[in-house]
Amino acid sequence: MRIPLDIPPGLSADDTRFAAAGRWADGSNVRFWRGRPQVIGGWERLVDAPLTGVCRDVLPWTDKAAVLNVAFGTHSRLQVFLGGGLYDITPAGLTAGLVDGTGGQGYGTGAYSTGAWSEPSSGDYFPRTWSLGAWGENLIACPRGGAIHAWTNNTGAPAAPLSNAPARVTHMLVALTDQVFALGCDEEVSGTFNPLCLRHSSVRNNTEWITGPSTTAREYILPGGGRIVAGRVIGPNLLIWTSHALFLGYFVGSLAQPWRFDRVGEKCGLIGPNAAVVVGQQAYWLGPDLQFYRYGLGGSVEPLPCAIREALADNLAASQGDKIVASSSSSFSEIRFDYPDAREGSENSRYLLMSLMDGAWSRGIMARTAMVDAGPSQYPIGVDPNGAAHWHERGQSADGGAFSWFVESADQCLDENATAMVRGLWPDMADQVGPVSVSVISRFTPQGEETSNGAYSMAPGADRVDLRTTGRMFRVRFSGGSAPTACRIGRPVFDIVAAGSR
Repeated sequence: MRIPLDIPPGLSADDTRFAAAGRWADGSNVRFWRGRPQVIGGWERLVDAPLTGVCRDVLPWTDKAAVLNVAFGTHSRLQVFLGGGLYDITPAGLTAGLVDGTGGQGYGTGAYSTGAWSEPSSGDYFPRTWSLGAWGENLIACPRGGAIHAWTNNTGAPAAPLSNAPARVTHMLVALTDQVFALGCDEEVSGTFNPLCLRHSSVRNNTEWITGPSTTAREYILPGGGRIVAGRVIGPNLLIWTSHALFLGYFVGSLAQPWRFDRVGEKCGLIGPNAAVVVGQQAYWLGPDLQFYRYGLGGSVEPLPCAIREALADNLAASQGDKIVASSSSSFSEIRFDYPDAREGSENSRYLLMSLMDGAWSRGIMARTAMVDAGPSQYPIGVDPNGAAHWHERGQSADGGAFSWFVESADQCLDENATAMVRGLWPDMADQVGPVSVSVISRFTPQGEETSNGAYSMAPGADRVDLRTTGRMFRVRFSGGSAPTACRIGRPVFDIVAAGSR
């Protein structure tokens, strides 16, 4: 009897393997592409020299000569990759921020801005993150809780404070109107920090910040309590997340009110400044309640179902939510969330992927503290905790070495009242590079003793794997890691014979 293994895309790991029958139950470093499991692409070093500090933010952009620039914001430096070299453009006087979140009272509490500029105060409980944006060919950069800076493409000069901008800013972004926004900042008149205050420069003038009849610079105070966490550009509009809610900003265009901000969602705040990503007209993010959310222009905020969320919720490293990084991959129409898992420590070590084509989730073990999609760079860029920056989805190796991957089905039960014997497996793979290991695990009851048959190394082009394992329920595992491997798994077929009752 020939039984094809035709499993729908996506992992289903928050249920038991028996209850998840007919699904993929577990995996690592495998995505679901066009409905089938496929090993993720490899990565290669972008620059030989490591970055200084733990990187939290990456921004690629091009200058007027169409030369690629890549800015890296770490806990202690601001650096730029340009023309094959890495340059330090850290603002003068900037001292190192925290690497880890320390818990405690939270952002915006305690004595604020004690000591020298940008030094962590007694109210700083978050890791140093940056917000980065391009103003034409120039870089705009802001360390969380510090001042907004501009860098004018001179590798011999550091980034300098942006004239007249607020001195203390939670998050910065650049709107399509060529206005720089300070989100969570000092109020214009009093100079007092207000975590719900947002200010912006005039249109096409990033040094004009004073409200007046002849300027388009303005100040707004968002309602609802909490604090502003971050913002993103979505189409011609802006999304502003607080710790509690989501606001949509529209450019009105009048001097009386250049922008308008409406609350479009409540109880759907953002867990950290980098935990949101926009793809087209849709935003995806992780909330403080560890629920994934989605919002599309013209729609409403809705929870995003995830059948593998339990591991994140159970193992997120305490007080490290600000490190979570959301990114996208345009080549595979997917979004990615890198997060710190307590099983490996306090730094980002694992990720979740969701296909925007069919909603299939997958996951992996990989340490990346910053990730950004391709465009204008040819490949996505990721940075590990040691400061090594990599091109991603390039080749099939981990910078020349192997990386581990696997995908494993849930239990496949043919007949709960009869046993069967698996004699073999006909593989169905495309684009295989290197050996793939195949194992079949069997048992007679949902919590019974397991018998593993394998792992058998399957070379490219192999037409059969001979097995001999008996049980009532079976699952199959494909894996690699002893050498660089790649493959896309199609519709393998079990060769099964009945073995009677038991």
